[in-house]
Amino acid sequence: MISDAEAVIMEVLWRTSPRSAEDILTEVGPQQRWQEGTVKSLLNRLLKKKAVKVERDGRRYLYSPRLLREQYVSQESKGLLDRLFGGRVAPLVAHFSEQRKLSKRDIAELKKLLQELDDEQP
Repeated sequence: MISDAEAVIMEVLWRTSPRSAEDILTEVGPQQRWQEGTVKSLLNRLLKKKAVKVERDGRRYLYSPRLLREQYVSQESKGLLDRLFGGRVAPLVAHFSEQRKLSKRDIAELKKLLQELDDEQP
């Protein structure tokens, strides 16, 4: 499982890769208030988790994602549903509707999705 801090690194790599630790630090260091050691530690954790791969380029190392963003989103979504809603989507949607977090556009998109799913049923 990827931590929130590791996900920040992954987002950089998903946008553009390969990237060096210094490139990543330049992009996210100021807003995250991270130093070079923090970025390198996070990269090492991601290497151990096999979420990224590394290749040597002269005197520096370049990192690229192994884990696709779609795989990450799928894992995180499933984990959230399992942890908070017993693996069911309906209680998740009900929660957001109760909290008034669904816009008219969200509701229209959900209706369209439900209709498409219903049309696919035999």
